[in-house]
Amino acid sequence: MNTVTEPLLAWSDPSLSLPALHFPAVQAKVSPTEWAVRVELAAAYRLAAQFRWTDHIYTHFSARVPGSDEHFLINAYGLTFEEITASNLVKVDIDGEILRDDTGLGINPAGYVIHSAIHAARHDVGCVLHTHTAAGIGVSAQRDGLLMISQHAMRFFERVAYHDYEGIAIDLDERSRLVADLGERDIFILRNHGLLTCAPTIAQAFQELHMLERACVAQLAAQSGGAPLVIAPDAVARKVAELVVSNAGGPVTRKHWAALLRQLDRSDPSYRQ
Repeated sequence: MNTVTEPLLAWSDPSLSLPALHFPAVQAKVSPTEWAVRVELAAAYRLAAQFRWTDHIYTHFSARVPGSDEHFLINAYGLTFEEITASNLVKVDIDGEILRDDTGLGINPAGYVIHSAIHAARHDVGCVLHTHTAAGIGVSAQRDGLLMISQHAMRFFERVAYHDYEGIAIDLDERSRLVADLGERDIFILRNHGLLTCAPTIAQAFQELHMLERACVAQLAAQSGGAPLVIAPDAVARKVAELVVSNAGGPVTRKHWAALLRQLDRSDPSYRQ
């Protein structure tokens, strides 16, 4: 099977030792629209760090760079989420060529495989978020997946796609199976692996991930009690999901994202650098 080439792997490069994290500002070197996306994507990373959704350096968020070229931004492989800034995000094209990387760290090959697959196949998607949280992995490992036992879960009724685990995602030919399983859905549970959400905007993808993570936490909490579970009737769950979909990306999403940015700016606005 085809795999990501060695330059992207960079498993044991001694140059990756970074005694001080000082990277050049790139705002003056990119378009205003790209910079705006960089700032929002960096915010998503920092928020995920605050919410303890990270797996140290091993997960990845991406966002499409506006324009006709198929370029996207993703984290440098070796930085923790709380170290991500607008300037140190790496720009890469669909074919895996790194276009701007002021860190010199390259990117996670599994991140490239997963994110390039979705960005190439789904031009309606502007952002892809992927996590390995304990709750997300826990639900991904359950045969029945996400259960309709909470309001948070019901927003995803008949909206979740599943992909069976094939090993660490460094085989390029897995991309076709990833996108086939995702189809036109935006909520993806990677079995034995974790969660993924995608959406036209960073704000919307983050809101979906926030709710999906909460649904998974609630499911494991309910199951840990050992009592029989109350599964919502399909009609009720469908009602919740239809309301959510009808308002997707609307005022509530924008209010949620604005509140998250205010929260982040109060604690550490350095993501904007």
